[in-house]
Amino acid sequence: MRLKFMLFLYNGSSKLYAQVFKRNKKAWGLSVNDFLRYSENSLGYALGEFYRSKGFDIMPKLENHDVFHVITQTNTEIEDEVAMQYLLMGNGKRSLYMYAMITIGTFIYPEFIRYYMFSYQKGKSLSTFHHIEFKDYLARPLIEIQHVLYRKTTFQTI
Repeated sequence: MRLKFMLFLYNGSSKLYAQVFKRNKKAWGLSVNDFLRYSENSLGYALGEFYRSKGFDIMPKLENHDVFHVITQTNTEIEDEVAMQYLLMGNGKRSLYMYAMITIGTFIYPEFIRYYMFSYQKGKSLSTFHHIEFKDYLARPLIEIQHVLYRKTTFQTI
């Protein structure tokens, strides 16, 4: 019952979030096959594999969120989606949507609070990335991006 409720909220709110809060953002306009055409060690290819292996559709204007899963190696179960919001909060992101997901997710899944706190600390320990448009980095090696992320240096160095 909790899972159905959270999936209902997440699926419904994601589309609304894209329409309201990302109305001025341009969708990447790439398909899964487009991503899979990047070299095998690249972020673009890893993102294509993420979509293919999970059976996910690309949600226009929300591609960066999926990149966050890839570069931080965060899973996509509902508790992982809440943990991702904690990670982003730790990384400095501030948004009404993020706070709502954290509040509702923590209330519905309190047994994951340690995981959420770990994710928050992980976000704090990483280079600030929540504001970066990763479309510009699709051809870059994933390992290089992760190295910058975990070394807590700036993305202008790659």
